[in-house]
Amino acid sequence: MYIKKILLVIVVAGMLVGGAFAYMVYSAFFVPNTQFNNESAYVYIPSNSNFEQVKEIMEPLLKDVETFESAADKKGYTINVKAGKYAIKKGMGNNDIVNSLRSGNIPVKVAFNNQETLSDLAGRISLQIEADSITLLNNFKDQEFLRAKGFGDRTALSMYIPNSYEFFWNTSAEGFRERMFKEYSRFWNDKRQAKAKTLGLTSIEVITLASIVHKETVKVDERPRVAGVYLNRLRKGMMLQADPTVIYAIKLHTGNFDTIIKRVLYKDLELESPYNTYRVAGLPPGPIAMPDISAIDAVLNPENHDYFYFVANVEDFGYHKFAKTLAQHNRNKAQYVQWINSQKINR
Repeated sequence: MYIKKILLVIVVAGMLVGGAFAYMVYSAFFVPNTQFNNESAYVYIPSNSNFEQVKEIMEPLLKDVETFESAADKKGYTINVKAGKYAIKKGMGNNDIVNSLRSGNIPVKVAFNNQETLSDLAGRISLQIEADSITLLNNFKDQEFLRAKGFGDRTALSMYIPNSYEFFWNTSAEGFRERMFKEYSRFWNDKRQAKAKTLGLTSIEVITLASIVHKETVKVDERPRVAGVYLNRLRKGMMLQADPTVIYAIKLHTGNFDTIIKRVLYKDLELESPYNTYRVAGLPPGPIAMPDISAIDAVLNPENHDYFYFVANVEDFGYHKFAKTLAQHNRNKAQYVQWINSQKINR
């Protein structure tokens, strides 16, 4: 009888200990451990972070950091931290939180367009992925990479086709650059390359001309007509005489790309620069900005016409008046000059 009581006590004690242990495990792994009101919170774990840094990042989101650390340790996460963007959902227990941090890296949308310089592009991208602007810019300008891919200092911007792309937030500067070259190669498919060849242009020359077309008109439906004008001039051996190239030359000369120039003056046309198409025949040595895809495709699919001139249409702002002869163009231009003088736009 005495032995039975002892065995019963041992069994009961074991059950209590087991129950306590089970409760501890349950509490550590499955009890909700979030303390934010939104449905989800997003955390960014930088590259080369250790678990102490993860705890610091996670602390504002958790009710109990100690149980989170215990679960992370038991699941091996404390020695296997991974960089990236992760979603923590309201009401998650530590088990799900650690699982998310371990294997739930979420892609981010990276978008860019209309950048005038590689510096602008680097600044724009650094706001969307982990890589900083200086590291990005150094990778964009890497001479060995540019030579290997067929670009130079003046044409490097051509490689970046403006669009929206999916990246992991912790993508490196080199990884971003490599992906952009793949996207560039994918963009220049056989069909687009064949069209460029028909025009007698390389893909980089198409982008260079598209950058001028892009700057000349914001109206997408007008871009094929503007492209047709410049292609007519190139075929005829005429100078492009594109005001946006002069504006770019001025910015490059002064080193100030924040300058706003609404009016090109006659004295500006004398600026010595390979980008000044009033002084230098043919296309400039590279794009003057990052053209939209619509501008690139406008060059590849130009309107077939006999126009050689155009000027802003003051009767339909945003659009232009086109002319086949210089005499007709001068009449259109006189109307524009009269309007711009009336607005007192001197620069």
